[in-house]
Amino acid sequence: MSTTQIFYIIGAFVISFIFTFAATPLVRRLAFKIGAIDVPKDKRRVHKKPTPRIGGIAMVFGFAVATLCFSEPSRQLLGTMCGLAVIFVMGIIDDCKELGAKLKFVVQIIAALIVIYVGDIKIDIFTNPNIFNPTSPYLILPEWISVTVTVLWIVFITNAVNFIDGLDGLAAGVSAIMSVSLVFIAVRVGEYQIAVMGIALMGSCFGFLPFNFNPAKIFMGDTGSTFLGFMLATLSIQGVFKSYAVISFAVPLLILGLPLFDASFAMIRRILSGKSPMVADRGHLHHRLIDMGFSQKQTVFILYAISGVLGISAVLLAESGVLRALLLLICVLVLLLIGSFLGTNSYVHHHVKKNEENEDTDTNDINSK
Repeated sequence: MSTTQIFYIIGAFVISFIFTFAATPLVRRLAFKIGAIDVPKDKRRVHKKPTPRIGGIAMVFGFAVATLCFSEPSRQLLGTMCGLAVIFVMGIIDDCKELGAKLKFVVQIIAALIVIYVGDIKIDIFTNPNIFNPTSPYLILPEWISVTVTVLWIVFITNAVNFIDGLDGLAAGVSAIMSVSLVFIAVRVGEYQIAVMGIALMGSCFGFLPFNFNPAKIFMGDTGSTFLGFMLATLSIQGVFKSYAVISFAVPLLILGLPLFDASFAMIRRILSGKSPMVADRGHLHHRLIDMGFSQKQTVFILYAISGVLGISAVLLAESGVLRALLLLICVLVLLLIGSFLGTNSYVHHHVKKNEENEDTDTNDINSK
């Protein structure tokens, strides 16, 4: 890696962080003026007081400034930024007016098509599922299948990150962790354009987190969550990640594993219960952890750890030798820590609840006597 490339990568993070951090208080004031406030009106919302929700404007601003300053002009960059502009406008309108799910879905498809046709970014090669045909290990997808698969990937990941944006600091922190994995692999194989955009994305997350961590002063809203999902989806099928998709598609699946699992589980659960897969509910992974007795901060850190383990596992597929063994050891240790923490807290919560029930029973018995 050259000195210039190191400077660009570091510069992209610093600029993105500074501009996002500086812009967030201004966006917070704007939210109060235009009435972009999230009011806790149902049980699905965890926060207790009205909170401004267009913080994603600051994130997109910081990311865009850093990307335009340190990225080299290319067709891929043009397509990505044009698609992002569509997602950004939709997010602002949705945070202020609350658009319908079908309309947002259509807009997201349009943004994905812009990425495909303007940026020439798509999944067009896939692993041959027939493992008994080693002479042809890859499948060249027809144009219509390639476009369909790419649209589904971008739209699904965009909404998946939106789904996990239910606790203070969760979506920003998890997205930052996923960005770290993308940047690490991109740097290792010389994909510096992806590394610059990935680290600019990470910088915008870190610049926003001080205002978004519990108790949050501002939410990123759909402006921020769809921005993060769209960028992660788009970056994960460019350059080296496209080649990894050829091998097994495991690297992007692992990096984006947490939102993918949560969104998939949510949609299956809603369909089986006879509901629309896009109707919000209180059954996401973070809701379940809170219902187990974890606090907001504990839940967020648990999901950070899970996302970190998945990211490290993705890096394992791109590394070898001593580093792979070291990373594997870290994964095992983190998994053991998470497992023991979950088990201990669940046990304590269960027994506390049981004791409270016993006390209520004893009190009722005494009163009846």
